[in-house]
Amino acid sequence: MSHTADWNVRLHLCEEEGTTKAQATLDTGTATVTGRGSATCAPEDKDVPAIGDEFAAGRALRDLGRQLLLTAEQDVEAAGAAPAPRTSTMYGWAL
Repeated sequence: MSHTADWNVRLHLCEEEGTTKAQATLDTGTATVTGRGSATCAPEDKDVPAIGDEFAAGRALRDLGRQLLLTAEQDVEAAGAAPAPRTSTMYGWAL
């Protein structure tokens, strides 16, 4: 069985009042999922905006990934898999 899909992720970054905020939005063509993250520079650290962008973006992408994994787990359960906690990997997909 062959399957191909293109999913697009849009990453938006902005800095407000010393906090960098990131929003990562995944568009699957049939659904959208949004992850969010933020970063604040510690007062004793040198202000390097690129580092705040990296932390905020990484956290937004991690949040997006967490939501996707949760959705996949719910879909597996809806397909008739045993409820959590599982002792085997889901349909061969290792975590």
